[in-house]
Amino acid sequence: MLKNLEELLKTIRDRKNNPKEKSYTNSLLADKKLCVSKVKEEINELIESVEKDTNKIHEAADVMYHLLVYLEANEINIEHVMEELNKRKK
Repeated sequence: MLKNLEELLKTIRDRKNNPKEKSYTNSLLADKKLCVSKVKEEINELIESVEKDTNKIHEAADVMYHLLVYLEANEINIEHVMEELNKRKK
């Protein structure tokens, strides 16, 4: 299961380091305003889908993808985020 997240992160980082023409991921990485607006949009869509009990999985996947791209675009290492979460265990 987490292997899918690792593969997605690998793809995002690959696009960041080796941009590909017409790549949606590259368009997000290159335009931070677009990246922010997509994260906000996808979170709102997830909230709405939960409230309406429709399409929750699809919307949650969109949020995760866009959040990972946002983190990479802003030099926030997911491994460091995970370390921080680990420190918060009680």
